[in-house]
Amino acid sequence: MKAREIAYKVLLDIEENNNYSNTSINKHFKKIEMTNQDRGLATELIYGVIENQYYLDYIINKLSKIKTQKMSTCVKILLRLGVYQIAFLDSISDYAAVNETVNLVKKYDKRSSGFVNAILRNIIRKKEEILKVDIDDNIMYLSTKYSYSPWMIKNWIKNFGEEFTKDLLDSNNEKPNLYLRVNTLKINRGELIEKLNNIGVKAYKVNLIEEAIRVENFKNIENNELFKEGLFTVQDISSMLVGKVVNPKKNSLVLDMCSAPGGKTTHLATLMNNTGEVLARDIFEHKLKLITSTVNRLGLKNVVVEKFDSSKVDEKSINKFDYVLADVPCSGLGIIKRKPEIKYKTKAELKDLPLIQKTILENASKYVKKDGILVYSTCTIEDTENINIINEFIKTNNDFELVPIDEVNVDLDNQDKGYLKIYPNIHGMDGFFIAKLRKVR
Repeated sequence: MKAREIAYKVLLDIEENNNYSNTSINKHFKKIEMTNQDRGLATELIYGVIENQYYLDYIINKLSKIKTQKMSTCVKILLRLGVYQIAFLDSISDYAAVNETVNLVKKYDKRSSGFVNAILRNIIRKKEEILKVDIDDNIMYLSTKYSYSPWMIKNWIKNFGEEFTKDLLDSNNEKPNLYLRVNTLKINRGELIEKLNNIGVKAYKVNLIEEAIRVENFKNIENNELFKEGLFTVQDISSMLVGKVVNPKKNSLVLDMCSAPGGKTTHLATLMNNTGEVLARDIFEHKLKLITSTVNRLGLKNVVVEKFDSSKVDEKSINKFDYVLADVPCSGLGIIKRKPEIKYKTKAELKDLPLIQKTILENASKYVKKDGILVYSTCTIEDTENINIINEFIKTNNDFELVPIDEVNVDLDNQDKGYLKIYPNIHGMDGFFIAKLRKVR
């Protein structure tokens, strides 16, 4: 099965079942033997179509009497695939893009093949003119060109200004880097880089974090021997910063309130050098399995995985922990590069989040010992889910204070005040917020 057909199947799955792209890709890619070249093209097509969905539909609707919302899912997805290749992929000839797309339409919806063929050929005829976005309204222009829900663009322009917003949109369009966290219990960074180089993977040190490596052309990681041996795990830099900010001492008692998929949990456990205990909690059974399998692969003996709902209070945990991490559910507006579907979320889908975040933070604070540390983190750039939550919390909890973050040097504007605001366009990594509090009485 070739790259385009796999891309079609994954996109169909995402559209029909509301799946996240990475989940759907993992599910489909596992089932089939593919060359690295096909794997690469399929991934490029899937993410490209999702990232540019509004724009692709805008182009199709310029030329089609039947608008995309009225088309069958099959035809709509195949058209998006065809238009994406013509508009964005210089490595594929227009002729191949049309031909391959029409062949797939013949296989899945034969009677629509002439229609699809006509639209794609029309685009090629007047390419420059048709691929332009002709919208006067600035918010709708940016929303169409970059494919975002208009409310997000409006919100960012209001909060950050127009220049910052455009910069952020451009930054979110770049391909995300892939980072590994070295499992320092089994190997050091230099040795792992050497092993990766030996199997043809380009690997580079990351200055900011001593256990971080940036890699290029690393495909099919889960089947890699070095991965299976537990020498590393995949984790973004921003996410590693959380563990660094918590900075747990050896033999501590640590609670990770919302642990899945386990990156931060296993980092904390590794930073304590397999001593003490990290209690990793999550609400979903299948996510707990994921944490456990990572813990086992990395050879960690100091993690206890437990099913618990963080929005409920656990009387047994009150005043018990040296460190508590509340990495709360959030809108994910800092990780759009990795999960482009987030661009299309509605305001209504996100409106209850601050309430959930406040509840989890309140509960987390009850579990911290006197002089213990509480860290709150999200992978969003929205103040309503970040600093506003913290300021409100401090107002009503005078036994906590923000403490300067001196473990890392990232956000020099704010870290002395006790928090980090990380933006993709400024810091070159996933957007994150991390606040560090101490229980003073």
